[in-house]
Order: sequence, then structure tokens, then C-alpha cells
Amino acid sequence: MASVQVVRSEWTKIRSVASTVWTLGIAAVVTIALGMLISALLSRDWEHLPAEERVAFDPTYVSFAGMSLGQLAMIVFGVLVVSNEYSTGMIRTSLAAVPQRGTLLFSKIAVAAVLAFAVGLATSFVAFLLGQSMLGEHRTSLDEPGVLRAVVGGGLYMTLIAVFSMGVAAMLRSPMPALGVLMPFFFLVSNILSNVSATKKVARYLPDQAGSKIMQVVPRAGETAPYGPWGGLGIMVLWVLAALVGGYVLLRRRDA
Repeated sequence: MASVQVVRSEWTKIRSVASTVWTLGIAAVVTIALGMLISALLSRDWEHLPAEERVAFDPTYVSFAGMSLGQLAMIVFGVLVVSNEYSTGMIRTSLAAVPQRGTLLFSKIAVAAVLAFAVGLATSFVAFLLGQSMLGEHRTSLDEPGVLRAVVGGGLYMTLIAVFSMGVAAMLRSPMPALGVLMPFFFLVSNILSNVSATKKVARYLPDQAGSKIMQVVPRAGETAPYGPWGGLGIMVLWVLAALVGGYVLLRRRDA
């Protein structure tokens, strides 16, 4: 019963902080709006696309074009959920009320993960449906092979991004260092490494590069990744577990 009360307490904390609610809304809006825009532009310029791009065209993945920016808001959500209490000093009160640090941390993460999944899954379906409406005759549908898996995978991907960010925030405690590591890592470092021939094979095992495979239905031209959609998601899960273990270990060892 004590753990149920902790979960309820964490739910109250999350929904009472406006910044965390806003970041989820921003993640949804950016993902959907940018996906619609890219889909509309590709539909308009279809006749001008090179033949190889038409062959490898993935209408499902195009709908998720906004995910690259939407995930940044999801990162902020994950960081704020964990680090807000450190910033305000409320972590001391929370630890006094819940001395079992693992219970406190994982209750917080569980509540935030469920919320992130609900928003992420809804965002993924809306982004897909509206993106397909923009693609016109080049669209696909949920009953096509692999499409439903990709759409549900979009929700899982956004959730794992948030949970990974929570683990990093638990290790670094302050929001600024956590965002200072995560933002460049996902927005710059990962993209740079994946576009440099010398580091491309390493980059495919980064969490976002591997995890995004779940949202693909048509393989990219020239792609030689040694894993499939679920294998890529599995690699991302391992990254998330490593971050959570690191956050838990440091939480147990350090003072508040």
C-alpha cells in the first residue's frame, strides 16, 4: 500500500508542475505539425524526386519526420520530472517521507513513463493519420504490413527517450547539466556520427539511431544495419536500462 501512495504522490507532483505538462504538449504539437509539413512538401515535389528516392520512399516514416524535434521536448519532460525536486530542494522532503530511495525513483519514473507513453502513442497515431492525408496518392494505411508496428513503435520510441532522459537526470541531478549532455547528444552528435563514414557503424548502435528503426517500414537505400525493427528497439531498451541503473546507484550512494 505504501508504494501505491508513493505513486499517487508522484502523479500529483507531475501534474501540478506546469512546465512538465507543457513540454508534453509541445512534443505532440511539434511532432504532428512538422510531420504534416514534410509530408505535404514531399507530395508536392514528388515528380522532382530522384528515382532511387521514390523506390525507397517510406510514407509511414515520413509522417514521423517531426519526431526529431518532438523528441527534444520529450527529453526536457524527462529531465524536469526528475531534476525539479533537486532544483527546489524538495528532494530532501521527498526522501524524508520515502526513505526507500529505489521506491521513490522508480515510482516517479513509472508514473512519468505511463504518461509519456499515453501522449507518445496518441501523437504517433495522429501524426501518421494527418501525415498520410498530406501525402495523397502516395499514402499508406494501417492495414499494410509493418505499418501498425511502426505507428505503435513511434509511441514506444518517444516513451523510451523520456525514460532514458530520466535516468541521465537522476545521475546528474541538476537540469542544466542533464540537458547540456542530452540535447547535443541527440540533436548534433548522433546525427554527425551517423553521417561520417568512419563512425557510421558505431552510430547505428546509439539509442536514437537504433530505436528509430522500429518506425521504419521500407528499409533505407543502402542500409546495412545488422538488426531489424525490434532488434533496434531492444538496443535502445538496453541504453535506457543502463541509464536507470546508473541513476539508481548514484541516488543510493549520494546525499540529497
